[in-house]
Amino acid sequence: MANTNTMVYFLVLLQISLSIVLTQSAPESSLVTQLPGFNGTLPSKHYAGYVTVDQNHGRNLFYYFVVSEGNPSKDPIVLWLNGGPGCSSFDGFVYEHGPFNFEKPKTKGTLPKLHLNPYSWSKVSNIIYLDSPAGVGFSYSKNKSDYKTGDLKTAVDSHTFLLEWFKLYPEFLPNPLFLAGESFAGIYVPTLAHQIVLGFKAGVKPELNFKGYLIGNGVTDDKFDGNAIVPFAHGMGLISDQIFEDTKSQCNGKYYGDANQNCERMRAKVNKVLKDLNVYDILEPCYHGSENQANTTSNHRLPLSFRKLGETDKPMPIRRRMFGRAWPLGQPVKSGNVPTWPELSSSAPCTDDEVATKWLNSKAVRKAIHTVECFVVKQKSVVSRWDLCTGNIKYNHDQGSMIKFHKELTSQGYRALIFSGDHDLCVPYTGSQAWTSSMGYKIVDEWRPWLVDGQVAGFTQGYEKNLTFTTIKGSGHTVPEYKPKESLYFYKRFLDGLPL
Repeated sequence: MANTNTMVYFLVLLQISLSIVLTQSAPESSLVTQLPGFNGTLPSKHYAGYVTVDQNHGRNLFYYFVVSEGNPSKDPIVLWLNGGPGCSSFDGFVYEHGPFNFEKPKTKGTLPKLHLNPYSWSKVSNIIYLDSPAGVGFSYSKNKSDYKTGDLKTAVDSHTFLLEWFKLYPEFLPNPLFLAGESFAGIYVPTLAHQIVLGFKAGVKPELNFKGYLIGNGVTDDKFDGNAIVPFAHGMGLISDQIFEDTKSQCNGKYYGDANQNCERMRAKVNKVLKDLNVYDILEPCYHGSENQANTTSNHRLPLSFRKLGETDKPMPIRRRMFGRAWPLGQPVKSGNVPTWPELSSSAPCTDDEVATKWLNSKAVRKAIHTVECFVVKQKSVVSRWDLCTGNIKYNHDQGSMIKFHKELTSQGYRALIFSGDHDLCVPYTGSQAWTSSMGYKIVDEWRPWLVDGQVAGFTQGYEKNLTFTTIKGSGHTVPEYKPKESLYFYKRFLDGLPL
């Protein structure tokens, strides 16, 4: 009995020692000691700062690192990327799966209050929120030519970031590494994973312990994503049987790309029917007051991501989330041609960005998360204002369909979870379901419901080579925001290598 007690005591001391090592090894200058709006002790260690990915250009990527509230020395490291292109990953931190829930202030001029989030992904993992590419969020470059970027450059920079980040935090190098993101991160994640694998082949050091990736409502392939909208709208009861059948007939079942005049007419009819919906969650309201309507028509349209599905006389309202695809239906942009975004304001007709914008533009918050030092470089402001989604970058989608990357990665044994909120009209689950099926892998876990607390939370289908497709019932485009409890459940199951 004495020997057993001694062993238990030794193991406890070892765990405490590992925790102390983790705390002491990380760069103390990056430690976040307090956050305005939160009263109390942070639930785990937080770090924030910059990693230089190009010394010559002074290109710097900003990160916010949340140490796991569980077992930091063993829990996975997850790099989180929001989409756009052009949206800050603080979207995930503030609105989705960060350590806090943000309460909108009742008094004008005061900061939001922060409350602990019981479904934070930091409950079960270490997580890095990265603003990428340069020009997004707090990331910047001293050479403004860097704001003209694309898939390949973004992936290479993110890979460089990881290599340099692990030099700053070498104690986390043995931890399993996963990539995660949503919407246009459906491009960011597989292209970054591809760069990591290329780094292995080239003998790049340090060697990352990369295990897999998960993507929510992710842009993947223009034809699969574009052709998914009309069947989704019909299945959800948003367009009539007659409109669906007429569109299907005139377009020969193809709703994306070049079309004859009759097909264009039917696509315009579908757009007209759907135009007042909130495309990021068809169950959510979209506000159409006179002030918002004027704002919509004069200043806003949905940003063009990697293709353009046509135009109408009245642009759709913009949403503050990661813009996975252009709306509405229509013609694609030729490969590699993505127009510069229009200027975006902090407010949007469909949703409210006030909480994130107010908090992250507070001088006290900026000082707390170590962005103040970047305000003045050679007497010039470089990050004068944080915006959830920026119009400052010109992005070139230069890597085409992501299916080839998914095949490469899964065939080499990397785990992949493709998850979709089933009420998202922006990147409908029907497209993600179709392209995962098109991979040609054998089904090893046939379509079935998955449960949380005895209730159906969605549906899932497992394929060979560790590829899984999952829906989240009743969720919109940003799944952890709509279904936080269910999201933490499937997130932990995936990281643990367990089926739903």
